[in-house]
This record gives sequence, C-alpha cells and structure tokens, in this order.
Amino acid sequence: MAASPAQSDVKVPDHVPSDLVFRLGHIVGPEFLSDPYEFYPSLHEKYPPLFYDADTMVGGTWVTIKHADALKALRSSDFTIQNGSIFPRDPEDFFPLIPVEFDPPEHRKYRNILDPMLSPKAVLELSNDIRALANELIDEFIDKGECEFTTDFARPLPVSVFLNLMGLPLDMRDTFVRWVVSLISFAERDKAVQIMAEIREYLSSVIEEKRANPDNGAISRIVHGTVDGEPLGEQEVYGFVFFLFIAGIDTVYAAMNNIWVWLARNPERRREMIAEPENIDSQLEELLRYYGVTFSGRTLVRDLEMNGVQMKAGDRFMCILPACNYDPDVYENPREVDFHRPRKPILTFTGGVHACMGGHLARLEIKIALQEWLRRIPEFDLKPGTQISYLPSGVIGPASVPLVW
Repeated sequence: MAASPAQSDVKVPDHVPSDLVFRLGHIVGPEFLSDPYEFYPSLHEKYPPLFYDADTMVGGTWVTIKHADALKALRSSDFTIQNGSIFPRDPEDFFPLIPVEFDPPEHRKYRNILDPMLSPKAVLELSNDIRALANELIDEFIDKGECEFTTDFARPLPVSVFLNLMGLPLDMRDTFVRWVVSLISFAERDKAVQIMAEIREYLSSVIEEKRANPDNGAISRIVHGTVDGEPLGEQEVYGFVFFLFIAGIDTVYAAMNNIWVWLARNPERRREMIAEPENIDSQLEELLRYYGVTFSGRTLVRDLEMNGVQMKAGDRFMCILPACNYDPDVYENPREVDFHRPRKPILTFTGGVHACMGGHLARLEIKIALQEWLRRIPEFDLKPGTQISYLPSGVIGPASVPLVW
C-alpha cells in the first residue's frame, strides 16, 4: 500500500509538489525501529522513486531510493557534499570534515595522504594479524557456549584493527566506542556538544603528541601530510583526524551485528556458505548489499530535473543507500539473499569519488571474521527469548546480539 502525502510543520519550498511531500520516519519512526531491513525494501512499494521528506528530524530533504539516482548524486558535479554533517560544530572554531566535505579536485588531494595505507594491497598485508585477533577473541568465549556478540567479537575485532591503524591506544577502546555511539545516536542529541568537546580535547592532545613523535599510523601521516606541497593547517588536521575517528569506529561493527543475526536465524543458508568456501567473496558482497548501514547526503549546486522532478539549487538531497541496495530495477528478487547473484555495484560503502576510504579494509575484516567464526563455531543460535532491537542512530545495527551454541 502506498504511503500518503504528509502535512508537516517543516517549511516545504514552494517548488516542491504537494503530492511528493511525505514524512518518512527514517531512523526514528516505529516502522524503522521495528526492523530496518523490512522497512528499507518496503519503501519501493510505498513511495515514489524521488520524494520530499518533510520529517522534522531531517529538516526537509529530497530523498531517493533508486540505485541509478543515488549513483548520479554521488558522482555528479550537480551535487556537493558540503554542509551535510550531523555533527555540531562551533562557527567560531569551525573545522571541516576531511576529505568527506570536499568536492574534487580538493577531495583527491587530501585523500592521497592516506590512500597508500588503505589500498587493497596494503590492507591485505593485515590479513594475518586480523585472523590471529579473530581467533584470540573466539578463544575467550568458545568453551562457554555463549557470548554477547556485539561486545565480545563484533566490536573488538574491527575497532582494535582500526585503532592500531590510527596509532591510538587499545586500552581506550571502550571510551572511544562510547563517544562515537553516543555522537551518532539520534536519541542522545542533547549530549552531542559535550561529547564533541571531550573528543576535541583528547584528539588535540594526540595530534600534538604525533607532531612531536611521528610514527607510521594514520594520525601521524595526517599531521605531517601536505597538500600541494604545503602542510595542513591546524583546523584541517583536526577535521581530518576527527572524521577518520568517527567513520572508523562503528560501521563495520554494525554491519557484523546485522550479518550474524541473519546467520543465526538462517542455519540452512549458513551451512550453504560453509559448504562453498570458495564463494566467500560473493557471499560477503551479497550480505553487505542486504545489510547496508548508513546513507549519504548532498546539496544541489544548480537547478536539476531528476526522474521527472524539478529541484532547485540549495535543496538538500539524501540517498537512502540501504533502500537503493534493494532496488528491484537493479537486483532481481532483492529481498532474497542470493550468493550467486550476478555482480553489480552495491552502495553500502557509497560510491563515486567519496566512496568509503576504508571499504577495502572493512571487506577484509568481515571476510576473515566469517571464515574463522564459521570454521570454529559452525552451529549457533540466538539466545532463546531474544528480541532484536534497533536504536535510532546514523549507523544501523542491533543493540544486542546474544548467541548460544
């Protein structure tokens, strides 16, 4: 059944047709919180391909759920990524989120600082360390016959790898996670300014320490990096370090939580995966398609018609990437997990020039996690009585995943 156009207290621009104005309830609505991965594919049955979301939470934005439209927005110079952040920043002490808030050609100049350590070849060299860590974590709980997957495996595996890459201390892992989870939670927006201040104080001290004592970590590379032969300014360095810190803490963790819930609920499909170890890359890509965890906002820089809809320069535009991964015009039977699906680009790690810098590392971490977990704990279930719940957050994943075997 199609959704009905909505009344809203958000000021809707005059050029937006009334029949394209809806209140989606994305992130905070009951349908989303009940099950995001039922909510996302259903959007294709309820909403037009491109519509205006007048929900007070998002403040008014065009929304696309179509794969082709999202790719255009992610790749086209008709859109800018600037001014799309949810993080509160003091106008008197403003720092840009680098490189994500820069369009080409500046974006590439900043990105070149870290690309050498995040290339497919570079991250592949981390394979043995990631595999060893996965097994160390499993050793700690395998004989217990149960674990809280979120905190015992999904969080420490990718976050520890990331902190080592950044050059940050592992003993502060839980503090870092608390900061980031709270900052991206829509239920704790009143805490955002306080958390931003705590992060600012800590990361600023780290930046100064790396300036005095360089190492091979990402933060040190940023601190001592150059663009067009010139060192980065103070606000540039902080904005780069802050963005990397936020982006690297929670996304892989959330994706793994989603995937392991599916594995626990689908034992026959799990056994299918185990029986075809040579197909792990396709299995991983399909699960990443099915469980996208975030979305990407833009702003129009000029008037544009898309999908028969006229938009204006200055309009905000949101790509609901998980919904785009269910586009029936691109993926046959998109609600089905098909490990032999013909390979087509997924938007889980966005796309275009702003595609996720850590995408190669994320794939490797989850791939190794799947291989080692299924090798050592092939049979497992959700703990009896478990109700999977989701929190209103900018990164989508279950709050708790208790497993038993």
